[in-house]
Amino acid sequence: MSVSTPGAAAAPAGAPSATGSAARGRTGFRPEIEGLRAIAVVLVAVYHIWFGRVSGGVDVFLLLTGFLITGSLMRALERDGRIGFVAFWARLIRRLAPAAAVALVGVLAATYFWLPRSRWADIMSEVRAAALYHENWALARAAVDYLARDAAPSPVQHFWSLSIQGQFYVLWPILITLAALVAARTRVPARRAVLAAVTAVFVCSLAYSVWITDSDQAWAYFDTGARLWELALGAILALTIHRFDLPVRLRTVMGWVGLLGLVTCGFLLPVATLFPGYVALWPTGAAVLVILAGTTGSRFGADRLLTWRPLTSLGGLSYALYLWHWPILVCYLYVTDRALASPSGGALVMGLALALAWVTHKVVEGGTDRLTRADRRRTPAWSLGLAASFLVPVVALSLAWSGQISEDQRIRREHAGEPESYPGALTVAESNTLESLGDLPVLPDPVDARTDLSTHHTEGCHVNLASTDLVVCDRGPTDAEHTLAFVGASRTAHWYPAVAAAADKHGWRLVSFTKSGCQFSTDIPYRDGEVFTECQEWDAKAMAELERVRPDAVFTSSTRATPAGETVPDGFVERWLQLRELGIDVIGMRDLPRLDYQSAECVERGNPDRCTSPATYSQAATDPVAGMDLPDNVTTTDLTGYVCPSGECDAIVGNVLVFWDHSHMTATYAHTLEPMVEEALVEATGW
Repeated sequence: MSVSTPGAAAAPAGAPSATGSAARGRTGFRPEIEGLRAIAVVLVAVYHIWFGRVSGGVDVFLLLTGFLITGSLMRALERDGRIGFVAFWARLIRRLAPAAAVALVGVLAATYFWLPRSRWADIMSEVRAAALYHENWALARAAVDYLARDAAPSPVQHFWSLSIQGQFYVLWPILITLAALVAARTRVPARRAVLAAVTAVFVCSLAYSVWITDSDQAWAYFDTGARLWELALGAILALTIHRFDLPVRLRTVMGWVGLLGLVTCGFLLPVATLFPGYVALWPTGAAVLVILAGTTGSRFGADRLLTWRPLTSLGGLSYALYLWHWPILVCYLYVTDRALASPSGGALVMGLALALAWVTHKVVEGGTDRLTRADRRRTPAWSLGLAASFLVPVVALSLAWSGQISEDQRIRREHAGEPESYPGALTVAESNTLESLGDLPVLPDPVDARTDLSTHHTEGCHVNLASTDLVVCDRGPTDAEHTLAFVGASRTAHWYPAVAAAADKHGWRLVSFTKSGCQFSTDIPYRDGEVFTECQEWDAKAMAELERVRPDAVFTSSTRATPAGETVPDGFVERWLQLRELGIDVIGMRDLPRLDYQSAECVERGNPDRCTSPATYSQAATDPVAGMDLPDNVTTTDLTGYVCPSGECDAIVGNVLVFWDHSHMTATYAHTLEPMVEEALVEATGW
């Protein structure tokens, strides 16, 4: 979202654009841009609130940022012969930071009152990322972290686009200054040199965007490099718009075609899964048409709508409305336990967002403008100090809150209680333990559930979606009589605490390596509709390592259970046959059921008895390996009954939280399965 500096909504320096009208006056003010901003922010909010989709409106804001900022910088360069970096950055941060900081304080307050404690640690980290303009990179990392991909949306997730713009504000004056220096040395007109530079950025960024979107769209969506071309396109338009001399009738058609394209983009395209590659040329191209159309003076022109006073007034609120609509929506959806807003609920969200946007615009933005109106307060030092006075408390508060969360976690670990008070799976194996259970808090606390991972994860033995590294962790004596390899995806990895305990007890050597979303299989893996090449590469390395180590047996998953059904993939069996050729046995553990709810968050809602789902939500009624003609080196086992007793997957068993999300066991519960896993391993191996 662009917040223009004084005069930034003017046409670029140079001859008046023939695509505009005399209505712009001597300042070159373009009133239709305020209307375009209003249309874009309404699309963003409406698609988010009522449709749960992405509209393409943010892409318009990126283009407008490039258009307005480049025009402002070029006017400064041509007027003064230089760009005052500090003054430019100070002026921008003075205008952007106060409203953003107030919205972030609102997010902190809403988090405390309405959002579950299990989300607090992640939200604090993202609030800092938002305040320091690198939220897009935090989201990009989460997008390739399989264990974080299904996490609930953050109330500051929408700051990703503001972060990209913040990074653009740092880069762009430097780029234009360097181009101007080259122009001076080569006696080339500055505008021509700058146009060449931004065109190069456009071409390189668009090419990179197309490539990275095709290979890793989840990362590309938040990647500054993959988005920079949209801002560069706006810059190219700012530098060339004065060259266009188009007839009114053509501009009238262009204006309406552009508006129609913008409004229909989110409806016709799955923006969230296709952008930001070449497909993002749709909304940005539509915005270019609207800007080229300008103010036509025709009673049939789209500018009659775009310059309508209520719409231009809404355009003035666009930044604040963008800041507020998303956190309000996230809180509403959590409190009402809905995936999408109802018609009336959505109206409430939009109304509250508009009200807070108006107050923010009048009190915060207007107040800071009045405070710095005096000449002595227009200095960069004043502007930077004002911005710091808003942002520093937000960062400090989030740091203090994170520190308190860490301290609370430490205290809970120290006072976790005696093992007999938290038997977990032992209540299934030994029904008499139920009689001794008191009314104790669940362990791990739902707040800590996402971090309740085994040493296999914390020591780096489990790699994320984007990695192709095979990180091999070796545990136990190297000269042990028996070596067990532990291989598979994250739903194999959650068995590690129990398997490691059995290996330690019997003196086995345990060699482990796992990867998120990557089955130990010969099947071609897919992720988000594309071939999962990172998994293919990792799988090949895993087989090579097994051939090198030659363990006595491999522990891995024997089935794959999803809401679509439970199967034994052909690629699993082919892998087992390959291991038989190497003289390696296989211990196949049946895949556990998935839940139809988020475990930790459900428990936090205060009624854990409602947190349950049938095992058949993702598991077959009987183990699919039953009746199969398995290779003679394969032994399978099924411990589902100790995780989902009587076919029901409850959030809490024996005072222990079973899953931390909807499909991964907590390490605490996995530890309570140690006796059962040990018995299964000994029976399968005879060791």
